[in-house]
Amino acid sequence: MTTPAPTCWPTLSYEDAPAAIRFLVEGFGFSEHLVVPGEAEGEVVHCELVWPEGGGVMLASARRSVGEVTATHVGAASVYVVTDRPDELHARCLAHGAVEIRGLKDEDYGSRGFTVADPEGNRWSFGTYRGA
Repeated sequence: MTTPAPTCWPTLSYEDAPAAIRFLVEGFGFSEHLVVPGEAEGEVVHCELVWPEGGGVMLASARRSVGEVTATHVGAASVYVVTDRPDELHARCLAHGAVEIRGLKDEDYGSRGFTVADPEGNRWSFGTYRGA
């Protein structure tokens, strides 16, 4: 079975969205695709970050002045990201200040991965398991 192109994009809220964008790009390896600034200084109304191995995430400032969607709680997200480079990515995440939750390990179901927290508490699991 071939997996279709990603159409499900997790959306997160951050107190300091510009800092989160920098962290996710520099620390995890996402690429900045689109950032829509808000009216207030440092406010992000909408941001799209692309994962180089497929898919991505969206994020925004938790306290934004425009938009009809209410922000989710900061630090409440848990995201799984597929990677073919878990060892390299694990070292990169820790070098950029991610907090290790679960160390790099091989799972019984065939995945190799780890879990870290970003500076605002969201949990990010990275692994080789691609799902069914």
